[in-house]
Amino acid sequence: MVESLNTLNIALPLCTSCRTPIIPSEKGTKFFCPKCNTVIIWRCSRCRKTGTLYRCPNCGFEGP
Repeated sequence: MVESLNTLNIALPLCTSCRTPIIPSEKGTKFFCPKCNTVIIWRCSRCRKTGTLYRCPNCGFEGP
């Protein structure tokens, strides 16, 4: 059975720094943690522009 678009739930990725959802039209980015290379770090455009720190939940690495 096909769900209608009105009831389709899509989970948006959250910015690792500020925890806000990253919408597809936003210029966010994702990359693997530079230290452990196991966790995907998501960054929204605002946190990228302001250099807000992020922390890897796996190894604790902090970056700008």
